[in-house]
Amino acid sequence: MNAIAIKHNGEIIDLQTASELGFEGEQILLDNSLDSLEVLRHSTAHLMAQAIKSLYPDAKFFVGPNVKEGFYYDFKTSSEIGEGDLKTIEKEMLSLAKKKYPIEKYEISMDEAKEKFKNDHLKLTVMQRIPSSTVSIYKQGEFEDLCRGPHLPNIGLIRYFKLTKIAGAYLGGDSNNEMLTRIYGIAFADKEALKAYLDMMAEAEKRDHRKLGAEMKMFTFREEVGAGFPIWLPAGGRLRARLESLLFKAHRKRGYEPVRGPEMLRSDLWKTSGHYQNYGENMYFTNIDEIEFGVKPMNCVGHIKIYEDELHSYRDLPIKYFEYGVVHRHEMTGALHGLFRVREFTQDDAHIFCRADQIEEQIIEVVDFVDKIMSTFEFNYKMMLSTKPIKAVGSDEVWEVSTQALKNALEKNNLVYEVDEGGGAFYGPKIDIKITDAIGREWQCGTIQLDFNLPSRFELEYNGENNDKIQPVMIHRAILGSFERFIGILTEHYAGEFPMFIAPTQVAIVPIASTHNDYAKELADKLIDLGADSEIYSKNDSLNKRIRTAEKTRVPMLIVIGDEEVESRTVAIRDRRTREQYNLSESEFLSLIQTKINEVNF
Repeated sequence: MNAIAIKHNGEIIDLQTASELGFEGEQILLDNSLDSLEVLRHSTAHLMAQAIKSLYPDAKFFVGPNVKEGFYYDFKTSSEIGEGDLKTIEKEMLSLAKKKYPIEKYEISMDEAKEKFKNDHLKLTVMQRIPSSTVSIYKQGEFEDLCRGPHLPNIGLIRYFKLTKIAGAYLGGDSNNEMLTRIYGIAFADKEALKAYLDMMAEAEKRDHRKLGAEMKMFTFREEVGAGFPIWLPAGGRLRARLESLLFKAHRKRGYEPVRGPEMLRSDLWKTSGHYQNYGENMYFTNIDEIEFGVKPMNCVGHIKIYEDELHSYRDLPIKYFEYGVVHRHEMTGALHGLFRVREFTQDDAHIFCRADQIEEQIIEVVDFVDKIMSTFEFNYKMMLSTKPIKAVGSDEVWEVSTQALKNALEKNNLVYEVDEGGGAFYGPKIDIKITDAIGREWQCGTIQLDFNLPSRFELEYNGENNDKIQPVMIHRAILGSFERFIGILTEHYAGEFPMFIAPTQVAIVPIASTHNDYAKELADKLIDLGADSEIYSKNDSLNKRIRTAEKTRVPMLIVIGDEEVESRTVAIRDRRTREQYNLSESEFLSLIQTKINEVNF
């Protein structure tokens, strides 16, 4: 198989550029490797734009990058384009691909480019972002666009793709700018990989937490409340409470102390921490008594203030604080997505203040905590070591020490990890936990961040063995990431069929007639005493309708109560998880429920 590009000094370069510059490197073949898909999908985006231009001649294009799952192109046309038009665009793409136009690159000066595209305000906007005095253009047939590449040698290599959705997108992601049309797509090197992806997407659609959350009456979003602010309904509230309770006990067993910081802090503190300068665009600010306050996007500064409340000795360390901290972050409207991307969320946040010689043991303890939780929920996971980003505080020396400390903790304990260059927090390197769900999708959840910078900026200290003042190390740690996002992931992971211990409602009680309601209420009260939630379905509907209504909530267990059950103090059980129906005495039933809800212990 012939190469489609090469990799030279870590950079992917198309064959034309490599030939012109005399570069040699590792050959990239047309397959489903990440490097190959980057080139293939970039070229498929251009093929899509060429097809759009063919069908809608007045179309003008902004940018068409690769994204995590495929590609997209932003463009503007006077024609109305909807979901139903995607098939037509795909058909035109296939027709063009058969012509096997070569994809050719040429360069012109910035002044020439501005003259060439003087009547295209989108191209002129793109050029404002290009610092170079020259620009590169890629051409295929009659279509050409500003682009850095790399691209395939010709469009005939593009065969297996799918346009997945159409949406609106503000120019440059700024809500003050005009709205453009955005079409997303996916491409693979072979038919099998494309089919597997589409099958996974079809299954993901069935599992969509927004749909299931509405069906199970867990949460809702209301326009009048504001985009990105979820409202938790009783079922969702119960699920959250269960998760919080399990984690509270797990934290206390591991020596964490519950604390709570204020929702707003004076901006002076955010300036000291560096959030104001490095994260300010993601924060909300307000003024009280002519003093500026910042609504917290993270809990770390509040926990620093708690640490400062008293003097500490080296014998006191490590000190571990945890908080279910409500935080607010300014997200672009177009980026909001159910519980996955919101403006208000609750972190399972913790901060560990420790001595330098305690770093390794604390990191390993947190990793063990992560493993316990993720294995309980049947997630596979991997760890990513994320290094210094472009926007960062602190010296290179401190960053090198911090990064090496994380590497040592992982490597000394034979923990497998990958490196995410430049993916660290602005104040320190971190270990990110990426989980894989039941249908193979990867999610970013927990994080372990090592920080020498904030203790230095706030001049934190403890008394050493010789009564000298020593700066502690701060470990930022979240395992779920946020309750909102994790519950969204759990909902899709289990397709709403939550295990008994975490389900919003453990038991649905269906009395056959009103004469059976008293026994139903008695059982419900006994379940609450055990720590289990139930719901009684006693509305004036047929028995079958009430059973169907209960089953729609995906409750793990349903019991039916009639004359025989009341008289003999028994229950008729329908177990949704085992797909079994059987009868138990009341005491056996309550013992079974108690066992099931207590089977998990983080």
